[in-house]
Amino acid sequence: MATNQSGLDHVSVPVSILIGAVIIAVSILLAGIRISKAPALAVGAAPTVAGQAAAKPTVQNRTGDIKQVKTAGNPIIGSASAPVVIAYWFDYQCPVCQRFEEQVMTQIKRDYIDTGKIRVVYKDLQFLGPDSQTLGLTARAVWQLAPDKFVAWHKSLFDNQGRENSGWATPDAIRKFSEPVLGADLTTKVMALAESNKTAFKTKMDADKSEGGTFGINATPSFIIGSKVLVGLYPYETVKAAIDEALKK
Repeated sequence: MATNQSGLDHVSVPVSILIGAVIIAVSILLAGIRISKAPALAVGAAPTVAGQAAAKPTVQNRTGDIKQVKTAGNPIIGSASAPVVIAYWFDYQCPVCQRFEEQVMTQIKRDYIDTGKIRVVYKDLQFLGPDSQTLGLTARAVWQLAPDKFVAWHKSLFDNQGRENSGWATPDAIRKFSEPVLGADLTTKVMALAESNKTAFKTKMDADKSEGGTFGINATPSFIIGSKVLVGLYPYETVKAAIDEALKK
């Protein structure tokens, strides 16, 4: 019996080591899976693309003459005499767009919009779901009733962006992030106009989406700067270089 027990003890040590190694390996594999599924939202992140894996952000080979982009009726910021216009397709639920607003747009505004060098025209690509549509309609109403407050409202929306397709864009939520910018009365008017003029606003939003498609744009954020089409979240330096090139022409 003593000999047999000694043999069992001898076997139990490597078996325990083997089991421990398997547990560690499985844990590492599961951690890797979780990491691989995490959204890539740092600078250089891929665009948000409907129904497919997003490609790496690239300056597209296709050309997209900014002179062919329609601006009438769309929110547009910057001096009317600015020599360069940038077209910006976005979705209010797009988390990569949120990063662009936080990391890049603030610098573009400071260096180029506020100095009168460029204008930015906002183009709807509200494809991520019902919340996107609701917010796009509301944005159109803000632009119609209070264009001078559009930029602040737009920023407040992204500052309070909810989880994608969670149903977060409720009337109460919209009112909560709108009132500090618009005030209670104007917020009520904006929300009422978004509903009563839904069909006309939706037609304009659909037109933006179709127009983007003619340039091969089907993801957010996307930009046309001069003759360049950019898709994805770029570092400020890359966008700056494209703007500076357009300013030289």
